[in-house]
Amino acid sequence: MTENDYDFSALERRLGVSRRTFLKFCTGVAASLGLSTNAAMAMAQAVADPKRRPPVIWLHGQECTGPTEALLRSEQPTLEHLLLDLISLDYHQTLDTGAGHQVEEIKKLVMQQNRGKYLLVIEGAIPVKDNGIYCKIAGETMLDLTHEAAEHAAAIVAYGSCASWGGVQAAAPNPTGAKGAPQVLEGKTVVTIPGCPPNPANFIGTVLYFVTYGKLPPIDELGRPKWAYGRLIHENCYRRPHFDAGRFAAEFGDKGHREGWCLYKMGCKGPETYNNCPSLEFNNLGGGVWPIGVGHPCFGCSEGGVGFNKPMFALADVKTHTPPNMFPAIEERQESSSATAAAAALVGVAVGAALGASTMAAKKLSEQEKKQE
Repeated sequence: MTENDYDFSALERRLGVSRRTFLKFCTGVAASLGLSTNAAMAMAQAVADPKRRPPVIWLHGQECTGPTEALLRSEQPTLEHLLLDLISLDYHQTLDTGAGHQVEEIKKLVMQQNRGKYLLVIEGAIPVKDNGIYCKIAGETMLDLTHEAAEHAAAIVAYGSCASWGGVQAAAPNPTGAKGAPQVLEGKTVVTIPGCPPNPANFIGTVLYFVTYGKLPPIDELGRPKWAYGRLIHENCYRRPHFDAGRFAAEFGDKGHREGWCLYKMGCKGPETYNNCPSLEFNNLGGGVWPIGVGHPCFGCSEGGVGFNKPMFALADVKTHTPPNMFPAIEERQESSSATAAAAALVGVAVGAALGASTMAAKKLSEQEKKQE
């Protein structure tokens, strides 16, 4: 079935967007996932079919609700409508209109009626110290609620750094024993979408893949979708040429900082952080709207053991190659390069003189030989 054969009129009315806008969005998601235009069409058809919307149980642990806030404030075209149309958000402690026992009963009912079919999204860290008493919802610990919801979930997504590896709550001395969902749910596959907050596009792309194909996208050893976290920020950063040339900003407001030089020596963690920030930036706002784009070093918010654990101005552990930290200053190198050029010129003159002398000597020797003959 081609694009022209499929009727998206009902979807257009439901979302309030044109078919062109909707298909453009699906094509962009498919391209981000490294999939073909055929996959984009399959995604569009999956979203257009209300029967394929998976029920979603969304739990909140120790966190600031930043991931949800970022999702709601995304500048993706009609993303808030697409999200609510893409999934059936049956339980979300921040967005639920109801409250109290009624909401909790609905959650348990949805899980019972959709065993093996619902999507579990975990936002926030899970404290495990003292049996998890440091985070409770409706009289139950987050620890128990997580295990209960994960038991019959079709897929589990840890959304945000707190849910992925503990986040700021897990930083030393970690008094509540905060952990990420993968560490709590050992033995279960948990897709992690780290970031503080994470890019909503990474969540939408992952969920859209699940809705379309009934399975999760390929993930790395830490559970991160490879399409979003397969490359270091450093590899695609537009300040990378300055890194390779040894041009580093030393402090905020200096010449290098004003001219957009590499922020490595200011503590940028891009060389050890896997994320697609340089290509997607944040919320697709464009114009360099992400930390490095606005002149601030990346602090590795999506990388466990880096963000919230490593001092901000500590040098990153470069995963590719270590920069030549002993580079002289740019001005010094310009002077030395001039001197080198002058020296090279003198050497050239000397070599030219030697070649000229050799040529003349050979010519005289040839003339003498002719006279002797």
